[in-house]
Amino acid sequence: MSNESSVAGEDWFANPALGRIFAVFNQDGEEIRVVGGAVRNALMGLPVSDVDLATTWAPEQVVARAEAEGIRAVPTGIDHGTVTLVIDGQGFEITTLRHDAETDGRRAKVNFGQDWQVDAERRDFTINALYANQKGEIIDLIGGLEDIESRTVRFIGAADARVAEDYLRVLRYFRFYAGYGSGRPDAAALKACTRARDRLSSLSAERIWKELKLLFAARDPGRALLWMRQTGVLTAVLPETEKWGIDSVAGLIATETALDWDVDPMLRLMAIVPPDGERMKALAAQLKMSRAEAERLSAWAAAPVVKPTAAITVLDRLLYRHGVEPLCDRIRLSIVSARTRVETDTAAMTEAAGFTRHLAHASGWTRPVFPVSGADLIAMGVEPGPEMGARLNALEDRWVDSNFALSKDALLDSAG
Repeated sequence: MSNESSVAGEDWFANPALGRIFAVFNQDGEEIRVVGGAVRNALMGLPVSDVDLATTWAPEQVVARAEAEGIRAVPTGIDHGTVTLVIDGQGFEITTLRHDAETDGRRAKVNFGQDWQVDAERRDFTINALYANQKGEIIDLIGGLEDIESRTVRFIGAADARVAEDYLRVLRYFRFYAGYGSGRPDAAALKACTRARDRLSSLSAERIWKELKLLFAARDPGRALLWMRQTGVLTAVLPETEKWGIDSVAGLIATETALDWDVDPMLRLMAIVPPDGERMKALAAQLKMSRAEAERLSAWAAAPVVKPTAAITVLDRLLYRHGVEPLCDRIRLSIVSARTRVETDTAAMTEAAGFTRHLAHASGWTRPVFPVSGADLIAMGVEPGPEMGARLNALEDRWVDSNFALSKDALLDSAG
């Protein structure tokens, strides 16, 4: 136990709901402790969101004891020892101490126990295996405090063994390195991830995409992506990046900071894959993206590159035909490209300014309403069917080409 580290002064630790959990479960010779992310983030000066706990109580005992105290208990993962307690609308995951009895690299069967050392040693990274007791004192059983201090992301024990327990830990390693690491990655971790890269195909697409999105959401995933490429892990999960490269990521992150853009995992993905419609459609299917994600990726790939000198009327027509979001995605990446070339290309600053004006216009653009409907053509004697559709499309093209200036009467006159 470290006498030098404590989370007792943290606002989240003073939460009355957490205090109630300590009071209910630190009894009868049993114990409960905060574990994982809340402790890690507090020690690293980062925001704390979820507060998870570990306990020597068996899952069924957690449920029974909580319900006896009027606390709602939800068996969210009871087979693996996890129960979620809901207090004042706040959820706390409580997991019984455990160790893996059997694993195939994707799923694990666990046995419950009461040994804190065994529980710590079965976790993935040293910085995730720190506990805080009811007094807020940090309990470090595997050297995590030292790694917190040096910002080292390191597997607990033998890296190959930890990875073999769940191959998703390869991607988790790079995600945690992006969020918490500093300097060169741990050598043993890199070797283990490299050796396991071909086993990533055994994981479900949903798990891979979820982990990739978390990686792309890190403040600066650039270094992690670089090491993923060098180890071959990036090619294993995103083969589309192999010849396209990740060179634009640093520029995108710098631009996000300079222009105060929100972190956008999808835009970061677009920065490292080719804008090829068929390949992006296949990528979305391969990773089982949501419909909204798949449509955004395909629409971006189909959208044209806007010239920085394009007139606003030209931009308006493109926005109408391709949509605001796809054009904005294209323009943002064009801004990144121009800003990255500023030091070596005298025209790049002018380009960046042009793209920035386009982005401001596109972001506030409202789609005009085509004034002619099928009912208008029916009133003129046009029968519903393919001919009507073709004539409507031709009228709409004429209206768009007029920069939306032609009136309904003028369009119908031309249709007659």
